[in-house]
Order: sequence, then C-alpha cells, then structure tokens
Amino acid sequence: MARGALYLQSSGAASPSIAAGQASGSNSNSHCDKDRDPQAADQGGTEAEELLYLAHQGCVAQIESLLSQGLVSVNYPDYERRTALHIAACEGHLDVVRLLISKGADVNASDNWNSTRKSSLQVQISLPVSEYEVNPAELQYLDKTFTKRGYQVAAWRGIQVFVKCFKDLSYGEKAILAFRWELSLIQTLRHPNIVQFLGAVTQSTPLMIIFEYLPQGDLYQYLNQNRALKPSKVIDFSLNIARGLNFMHEHKPEAIVHRDLKPKNILRDNSGHLKVADLGLSKMLKFAAQVVSEDGPPPLKGSSCRYMAPEVFKHNAIGKEVDVFAFGLIVQEMVEGVAPMEEMDNEKVPSAYADKKRPPFKASLRRYPGDLKELIKQCWDDDPKSRPTFAHIIDRLESIKAKQRSCIWRITSLWTH
Repeated sequence: MARGALYLQSSGAASPSIAAGQASGSNSNSHCDKDRDPQAADQGGTEAEELLYLAHQGCVAQIESLLSQGLVSVNYPDYERRTALHIAACEGHLDVVRLLISKGADVNASDNWNSTRKSSLQVQISLPVSEYEVNPAELQYLDKTFTKRGYQVAAWRGIQVFVKCFKDLSYGEKAILAFRWELSLIQTLRHPNIVQFLGAVTQSTPLMIIFEYLPQGDLYQYLNQNRALKPSKVIDFSLNIARGLNFMHEHKPEAIVHRDLKPKNILRDNSGHLKVADLGLSKMLKFAAQVVSEDGPPPLKGSSCRYMAPEVFKHNAIGKEVDVFAFGLIVQEMVEGVAPMEEMDNEKVPSAYADKKRPPFKASLRRYPGDLKELIKQCWDDDPKSRPTFAHIIDRLESIKAKQRSCIWRITSLWTH
C-alpha cells in the first residue's frame, strides 16, 4: 500500500492500516526515523505521496529535507484536493504547519469539502462555545490606545469591547493551548470582580477572546499616576481583588489559581472597581488543598517576577498560596506607592524572595489601618501553608473597613456637637 493511503481521512476516520497499527500499540513517531530516506515510498509511492504521509506523521526534519530537494510542490493535492497543510493542521502538528507555511504553502487552498487549512486547524483548537461564537466581521476596531499588550478596542453590537487577539501561528503550540485554556476558564467565571467574557472567535483565524470594555486602564497605570493611595482606597481596592480571587479559589468542582497576579492584570471599570483579568497562566486544582508541579522553568518574566512566590522560583509544587503571596505585595505597593523591591532588576527579585527578603515598610503606621501591616506579612510568609486564605483575608479587610467607618463617624459626631 502506498504511503499516501495511510493518513487520516477528512471525515476523521482512520484507514484500516492506521487503526490496526494503533490497536497493536504502534508508535507513529517511529516513522520519523532520521536515518530513513525521505524519498523511499512503499511499493512505488511518489515523492508527493511521501510528503502527504510525512505531514500526517509530523516528521518535520524529513519534510524539510524532501522539500529542499525541489522534487515536489508544497501545495501538491491528493485525489480529494487535500494538501500537506490540510493534513498537518488536522493532526495538530503545529511545527509542520509552520514549516509548510514558511515554504509557501497556500493557507486558503480548499479541499473537496471546501475546508481550508484554517478550518482544519480548528479540529485541534475547537471548543464547545457555539453560543458564544462571534463573527469577526462584526468587530469594528477603533483607534484607541490601551496600555495592556495584546488588547484592542472594538465596536461590537452597539457596545465597545476589548479584543484579545492571537494573531500569528508563530506563537506556537503553547500559545494555542493558552488560548484554549483561558477560553475554557473565563466562560465559567461570572463575578463582579472578574473581567466579563462576552464571546470568542474560534472558527477562523486570528483567534480572539472578547471581554467587556474597561476604559479606565489597569491598576499599574493607576498607581503610576497616583503613587501612594489613601488607606480607604487601599482597603476598597484590596477587597475588590480579594473577592475576585476568592471566587476563583472556591470555584467548583475545581479551584482556579491565577499564577500571574500583578497590577497589569487588574483592570478598572467606570465606577472605579477593580477586576481580575488575564487567566492564560491559570491552573485548576481538583481539591482545595491540592498543589501542582510546574513543568520546566517558571513561565513568568518581566514585571511578573516582582510578584513571584518563592516556591515558583524554586520549582516547588504550587497551590492557591502563590496568589496570596502576590496579593500581599500588591497591597503593600498601594500603600507605599512604589513597586516591590523597586531598587532591583525584575529578574533578580525572585531570588531575593527565595532568600526571605521582602519589600521594606517605609510609610507611617497610620497609613496601615488596623492590622493591615500584619496581614501583608502573613500573605507573603515564606511558608505557603502559613498564608491566609482569601476568605480569611476578606474577613480581615472588612473588619478594618468597619473600624475606619466607625472612626470617621466618631470624628464627624465631635465636629457636629
């Protein structure tokens, strides 16, 4: 049998040869033997058939070698007008997809079912969001600047929205998976202190997630403009953040850990309330007390390093406590008016935290109402198990706020009598 007959059919059903191989436990990666002649097709198969077969198997090096010889067109179609790009996209071989595009593959080539490479890729990234699917032609992009990278402002169905756009396949498989993950999470989270999901574009590229429009910018921008905030504002903002995170941590059936909490990922609405945003690095925990291990080095960089818990830097197992650590730093930043460990480069801050160093308290004690200062210290405790939960943090903050109100009432009473 020629190799061209071995790749999956467009309907998604495998040929008998493939099905038999899978049943016997064969590993398709074994077909990508580096020592194998890329032109050697079984029983007289052509170079073109070989290209289609290698695209199905995901053999990047062999495809590059075959195409470099100039013996076959990258856009060669089979009897159903499927090209190597169609097949690689359907199989989810993103490295092959990128290679073929770099070699001039036609992304708009249609097969007998009018399926293009773009729609074929949706076999890998599609999600059950049909009720939220947005026609990208409905989005009218506006000439508005916004500090948050990757976001655009658009008019859609009579309102303004934020559009988070995944523009290029060069982001790679991790970016595609991040899109799928963030989309699956944001649909389940409906809370006043979490940015609201409105829709998504999943059936064409570029992929997009559409959020409510929050024109006041992010907390990072707000702190740069205002520096140290009044104690009452600190408590109100802290409660906004804590309530959003508590909702995520108490999410059922699985808790959600943000993992990249920082001022740039906290947005402000028109009423001045804060909302947690950007869940692309979030993880789900099956149990409230569960921890998970990081795969490889920490995924955080840039300003994210300033809010990185020591256990993340040390490659230890992480849990909901990493968000509590970052929260404590953000609260202290709102009081002090400067970023955590401001005197250090971003990349050096995580190792300082691992060495049990913390940002100094320079503001007067009166700017830390009640036991706020002690609460911050507990949040950034080196031992994750010693950090409070957000449910406990909310109780503490509400108690501080109640005392502030009581104090204001007493002062007002003295002035009026």
